Amino acid sequence: MSDYILELKGITKIFPGVKALNNVQFQLKPGEVHALMGENGAGKSTFIKVITGVHKAEEGEMFLEGKKVDFKGPRDAQAAGIAAVYQHPTSYPHLTVAENIFMGHEIVKRGMLQWKTMNEEANKLLQQLNADFDSTAEMGTLSVAQQQMVEIAKALSTNAKIIILDEPTAALTKRESEELYRIVDKLKEEGVSIIFISHRFEDMYRLASRVTVFRDSQYIGTYDVNGITNADLIKAMVGREITELFPKPEVKIGKEMLRVENFSRTGYFRNVSFEVHAGEIVGLTGLVGAGRTEVVEAVCGITKPDSGKVYLEGQEIHIHTPSEAMDKGIILLPEDRQKEGLIMSWGLGRNVTLPTISKYAKSGFDNEKKERELSKELLEEVDTKAVDIFQPASSLSGGNQQKVVVAKALSQEMKVVIMDEPTKGVDVGAKAEIYAIMGDLAQKGYAIILISSEMPEILGMADRIIVMCNGRKTGELSREEATQEGILELAMEKGKNAGKEAR
Repeated sequence: MSDYILELKGITKIFPGVKALNNVQFQLKPGEVHALMGENGAGKSTFIKVITGVHKAEEGEMFLEGKKVDFKGPRDAQAAGIAAVYQHPTSYPHLTVAENIFMGHEIVKRGMLQWKTMNEEANKLLQQLNADFDSTAEMGTLSVAQQQMVEIAKALSTNAKIIILDEPTAALTKRESEELYRIVDKLKEEGVSIIFISHRFEDMYRLASRVTVFRDSQYIGTYDVNGITNADLIKAMVGREITELFPKPEVKIGKEMLRVENFSRTGYFRNVSFEVHAGEIVGLTGLVGAGRTEVVEAVCGITKPDSGKVYLEGQEIHIHTPSEAMDKGIILLPEDRQKEGLIMSWGLGRNVTLPTISKYAKSGFDNEKKERELSKELLEEVDTKAVDIFQPASSLSGGNQQKVVVAKALSQEMKVVIMDEPTKGVDVGAKAEIYAIMGDLAQKGYAIILISSEMPEILGMADRIIVMCNGRKTGELSREEATQEGILELAMEKGKNAGKEAR
């Protein structure tokens, strides 16, 4: 018997003009959680599609429990006990949970679908995962975390021995991620082998015993998680040492640009006050549900506060819509860039100039030419990796999509840039590039508010740190005095007390 439940040797996959995988290898042990990491474009997604029979490799061999296999398509992989759960669940929102779970392998008896049996079996799988919903729920009513749970249940319904989880925590809150960790631990105990693809180091450290790194379509190495440092892992992923992962430039802090006083909105936040100056990066952090995003949405006119005042360059302003905020020089780069920051089917150029479209609304070649020149210039300024300005936003990696969102902000005269989780779901190399852009904006005199749940990001980039919990500001720390422990203390115990006082 082989030591591995799955083994791939010398896998090469070629698309027209592109070698997507170049002689890569991988080994998965029975009952192992094995992390697969690498920058966007490293070849991870193509590799998974080779394993699941979606793509056929030009070269190489795959072995399942020591026996060579040659899948003709996804059904062959499924029949062999391999299932994949993708970052964006591939579900049917108007069908029930049970219908989604048994889609493609329905239970049929004498030519009749056995709905009662399928509902019962689906509920057994959901109970196994400690789900708080049942098989008759409509898929579209579930959260992203619950939909992923259904996808895992679907994999189990096919008696999968190997489950591939592709960026499963990218769209989850910290609490939801912890629930996913619990499910993975349980599957591991039951002997299921798991390939866990993630950009997040905490996922790897929490779950995996080994990690394999791909870079530029090639296999770089496989390492014991307990035996590799962050620095070595980053070097393996990006091909260089990122000694300055947080390239925070020294910037002379200028005049006050934005001041928020006693901001309150019932049920969301209460008596929140802070200010940010030109050239300053202010970190706004706290645990999920602290009210960080809700505060800046009220500042930008997305929602309406019950009380409080906003001052821009010392003058009180009243903002009722996001358009008014942008007209005054305040822009929010939203956490969900795909739904709220970009029109995914549009070209990059049109996305960039969307906020200033009225300037180019007049007919005439000159205006269109100027629009294209501006968008090209701004996309180059933030070093967007793309073929041209006509390439659709949907075709870019997460890091490059975020750069387009930043370029869009630069297309107009801004004074205050609010970045909500700007590096969520992007790889470590792209993170460093986004931090460099942030530092460059600060040098140019922009006032920046950075909302982030990632402690290293806040500690590495912020000049001052404002901590929130339960809708209240619980503390403010300078860059020099801030520590991870100090921030967590403010975000938890003191925050809980503040929350009680607020009630």
